[in-house]
Amino acid sequence: MASPKSSTRPTQQNPEPIFHDFFPAMTGKLGGEGLIDELCKGFELLMDRDKNVITFESLRRNASAVLGLGDLTDDDVRCMINEGDFDRDGALNQMEFCVLMFRLSPELMEASRCVVTEAIEEEFGDRTHRR
Repeated sequence: MASPKSSTRPTQQNPEPIFHDFFPAMTGKLGGEGLIDELCKGFELLMDRDKNVITFESLRRNASAVLGLGDLTDDDVRCMINEGDFDRDGALNQMEFCVLMFRLSPELMEASRCVVTEAIEEEFGDRTHRR
């Protein structure tokens, strides 16, 4: 997971917070399956227990209690939900949450691009050689 170096909001002196990407280290230590298990545990900490999704209200409540992000505005919370809400139902299901967390890791996204590119090149390379 990405973690802010400083919990302060952006200012003129510090326009953007600096984030450290811990996902690659977690993946290396836990493996793919272990990382998914941890993401699922994180989802459960943030979700609305009655609806089994992360709602605006559950994220608002748990961002402060669980993550220590009490200074988030309603707009911050809405943006977080909207960023991963692929089906546009106003909430994050477990898959949307896991995909969002993965997308927020620049190193893992780059590694994924490389794997996909290699697979495409192999597939198309094999087809062109068979003709």
